Amino acid sequence: MEITYYDHGTAAERWERARQFFAAKEYTTAAGILAALADEVPEQVAPRLLLARAYYHSAQLLRAEAELRKVLELDPVESYARLMLGRTLERQGRAADAAPHLRMAAALGGDFGRRS
Repeated sequence: MEITYYDHGTAAERWERARQFFAAKEYTTAAGILAALADEVPEQVAPRLLLARAYYHSAQLLRAEAELRKVLELDPVESYARLMLGRTLERQGRAADAAPHLRMAAALGGDFGRRS
């Protein structure tokens, strides 16, 4: 892998740089920075969740799925990761696999399917 300017600096500097690339919709570049960062701090959810989002937005769905599963191992009640995993599985044409994650995300978000 080629080392570039955005691979340098402290973890905090690289985190901020990755967030800037993500905000600019440069998802592949953000993912490159975040993958190394997530490996450096495997106990932290935020870099891995943003990495999953970058993979999702750059249509790297298998990678997004893998990262989201890692996030959920770290934090099983991370509702946004549940929702994203469901959406990622849907985009892969795996609606049956997605359904339990989407239901769990809805429940975690307080949407219990209330009827008037």
